[in-house]
Amino acid sequence: MNEPQDLSGDPTLDLPFAHGGPALDGRLRATADNFVVEEELGYGPSGEGEHVFLTVRKRGRNTHDVARALAQHAGVAQVAVGYAGLKDRHAVTTQHFTVQLPGRETPDWSPLEDDSLQILESARHHRKIRRGGLRGNRFVIRITNVSGDRTLADQRLGQLARSGVPNYFGSQRFGRDGANLPRVAALFAGHGRRPKREQRGLLLSAARAQLFNQVLAARVTAGNWDHAIEGDVMLLAGSQRQFKHDPSDQTIEQRVQLLDVHPTGPLCGRIGRALQPESAAAEMEQTALSDKLDWIDGLKRFGLDADRRALRLVVEQFKWRWLDETLEVSFALTSGAYATVVVREVVKTTGSVEAAELAGQ
Repeated sequence: MNEPQDLSGDPTLDLPFAHGGPALDGRLRATADNFVVEEELGYGPSGEGEHVFLTVRKRGRNTHDVARALAQHAGVAQVAVGYAGLKDRHAVTTQHFTVQLPGRETPDWSPLEDDSLQILESARHHRKIRRGGLRGNRFVIRITNVSGDRTLADQRLGQLARSGVPNYFGSQRFGRDGANLPRVAALFAGHGRRPKREQRGLLLSAARAQLFNQVLAARVTAGNWDHAIEGDVMLLAGSQRQFKHDPSDQTIEQRVQLLDVHPTGPLCGRIGRALQPESAAAEMEQTALSDKLDWIDGLKRFGLDADRRALRLVVEQFKWRWLDETLEVSFALTSGAYATVVVREVVKTTGSVEAAELAGQ
């Protein structure tokens, strides 16, 4: 019988590194201006419709704060406000919202503007922005008070630009200091008061993220997180298309190295339409998750369908430069990826991270 696991603290701190570990120490987000995020929906306003499409820049406010302010100013319920993902308070972020105003004129938004919020664009649009409906995010991050081996850091930065990084879920998914994971354990054990729907959704997401990270950590340790092994479910880059790895197909490993396809790990739940691993890949997942069988059963009981997530995260348009004792990195990530898992491969940082999806959920 497995010993109970200590679920306190940040569950991402001990995750294995793919490129040898951080070469530097530094401070993340000494000020909000050092963490800049620009949301990319992949489309703009249509120019007509019952929704107002807003592009805003915020500083020191989270997404819920802004959505609440927009709803109150427009005189509508907060459910009439749409947005694609949550963005962190401790950053300067450009983000898009819609406000449903059928048969009404577009209000003057200027009374809302101050140092914490600017309205960059206002136009009509034909539909509500839905959660998760974005292409990705662009980041400009400055790590200050940097010390360490810059030559080695340059090598690591070049390596992750070419090869990507493990696609871990970042610490934000688990709540401050991993506080959501003990609640997950209590939920699945039937202890305590049953959480409300929104909180329950956060806990179930945290559970799936933890299980995925355990599998990915095992693959990183084994050195095959960025290689196809027998029985892998593969994912075509830039799509949701899954297919089984055929060891007789000599082109697969070449396509993996060209970042065209990626091996995947589990988002646990009920068996559904998603493909399931076999042989060596299945054995690795079962071994990695042997201490969490009750969590897998819990996700099934709560009705989540199993899916797959790429084990590798490709870092697009990656650039870096040195500014005295500051390292500035800029890059683009797909939706659902975490900027902090890119930074951690090179720099061991200190600094606050809110329990928000600063990487673009």
